[in-house]
Amino acid sequence: MIKKLSLPLVIIICLALGFGGGVLYTNKNAPTAAAIQQLVNQDTGKVQNIDFSIFWKVWNDLSAKYVDKSKLDVQKMVYGAVEGMVNSIGDPYTVFFEPVKAQQFAQEISGAFGGVGMEIGVKNNVLTVVAPLPNTPAARAGILAGDKILKINGTSTQGLAAEEAVSIIRGKVGTKVTITISSGSENKIRDIIITRETIKVPTVVWKMINQNGKNFAYIQAYEFNENINSQFKKAVDEIEKSNPKADGIILDLRNNPGGLLDSAINLAGYFVEKGQPVVSEVFGDGTKNQFTSDGNAILAKYKTVILVNGGSASASEILAGALHDDLHLKLIGEKTFGKGVVQELVNLDAGASLKVTVAQWFTPAGINIQLKGIEPDIKVELTDDQKKNIIFGDLSVDPQLQKALDTLK
Repeated sequence: MIKKLSLPLVIIICLALGFGGGVLYTNKNAPTAAAIQQLVNQDTGKVQNIDFSIFWKVWNDLSAKYVDKSKLDVQKMVYGAVEGMVNSIGDPYTVFFEPVKAQQFAQEISGAFGGVGMEIGVKNNVLTVVAPLPNTPAARAGILAGDKILKINGTSTQGLAAEEAVSIIRGKVGTKVTITISSGSENKIRDIIITRETIKVPTVVWKMINQNGKNFAYIQAYEFNENINSQFKKAVDEIEKSNPKADGIILDLRNNPGGLLDSAINLAGYFVEKGQPVVSEVFGDGTKNQFTSDGNAILAKYKTVILVNGGSASASEILAGALHDDLHLKLIGEKTFGKGVVQELVNLDAGASLKVTVAQWFTPAGINIQLKGIEPDIKVELTDDQKKNIIFGDLSVDPQLQKALDTLK
């Protein structure tokens, strides 16, 4: 069975509940390698002209020569070989899950978990915070988008996949995890001790901002989950009925780590006429799926600007790119994260699974989002102190919002 993730959730929410860190798959009663009587499915998916002799020689030498036969767990050896093959690709978003980890990942993407409240990914081969979620332990601890995670509980994260880091960071509500981060332009390193909590993630909030006699609807979209469609519609209905009427809209996608592709397309339909391109999905063999708007463009009558930063990823980059390319709406803030690939989840035997990157996203203008991100039209970079003190939506400490208002005026 193949399950398609509607948008890469690679940038994973570190929010788990009821699991201890570093859970390992073990089986004390597993047979040793020397006890193998028969290998099954040896020829499944066999590739022509590939020499597997080195694999079988290492397998046989381990079985025959390793000093402690009790440590040769054949199932773990098979899983280890598969994991090594997958990791050799060098794609942090293509991951093999042993059965226990596969079950944990399934719980994560279903939303049945809790934890510290930040989304993480791998950028330039470094484990990186995509965005802390608002009003969570990570946000309150001062963790910022772009912070590099160097250690978890004292252990280096070098070479660690995002999913592996998640399994270590998560844990029971009330327990603590120590994260060593490097942040800011000076790469200041510090340990942060965070107590895990049950996480409730907001989706959409809005308010009217009055400045110099003008009224602007300020909409914050925190994440593209299953609730955003209904909550965004509710906000639009309220804006349409508001008194005084809105003179413009500020759509804030800062620190929005993405989520569901369908929701990004749905939100684009509030601005973009039906049939207009939103995003293209390009596969390795060159085939392409183009997704178009199916909305009524009810918000197209408002002058609109969009706020983005390094925490804007995947679905939020798709929405920002579509509105920028189709309507020439201005992007204000900082360069986006650069997460533009899609994965499929392949369920394997015995409960294992493979999350494999199958395509890349391109904006209507043909911009490849992956790794490059999207540059803003009006760059407003924050200092390290501003990043620490900023409250999105508070004009007294949010210069990017002030620039958006100035642009609309």
